[in-house]
Amino acid sequence: MGRLFMVVGNGDIGPQARAAISDAHAVMRFNDCRSAGEDAARTDIVVVCNTGRPGKKMLEEPQWREHPSVRAAQAIWCVRDPAKFTEMRVPLSIGHPELDDFCDDYTGGFRVFAENEDKAFRVIPREVHDRLDRALSAFSPAPYVVPSTGLVAIADLIEDHLGPGDQIGLAGFSHQGWDGHPWDAERQYLEPLEASGLVKRITETKLA
Repeated sequence: MGRLFMVVGNGDIGPQARAAISDAHAVMRFNDCRSAGEDAARTDIVVVCNTGRPGKKMLEEPQWREHPSVRAAQAIWCVRDPAKFTEMRVPLSIGHPELDDFCDDYTGGFRVFAENEDKAFRVIPREVHDRLDRALSAFSPAPYVVPSTGLVAIADLIEDHLGPGDQIGLAGFSHQGWDGHPWDAERQYLEPLEASGLVKRITETKLA
């Protein structure tokens, strides 16, 4: 029997998902951890979007630092490689001038926070993002800016952290939100992983 890694998005989750969170080997949440309820302290890793407005907002708001999930986490992971996003700045300024601060880098602030709070710190390698872009291209997505933070983290778990028999449980993933993410392609990317049993969506009625 392998380990269960719960990857908890910021969409709605219910009692069955919370029970899985309680029993999981490790629990990963994202950014402001807004789906966390009474199980908030059951958090091992908080994955943050470390560039642009989300990164700036988290570092500036005391509420983020004091969130029970952030306080409980043993590690802070940054999902965006600073060098990659520096390279993206000029192309984005042409295609998406409204995203003028999208590549502003706050990695250093998260590193300092993690060090001050005695938490592990890492940046997910850009190669994970690059390979994910290539994989998503198989589904002919409409032009998009970046994969979602959640999908990059899932790809990283699969590539570098799972052992034989391990599984990823997904909760709180609606595949909806900012139109700069390729939601339909992300759903299609996950379908064969779900069919293989590597990834399991935990719903209110069943483990799908």
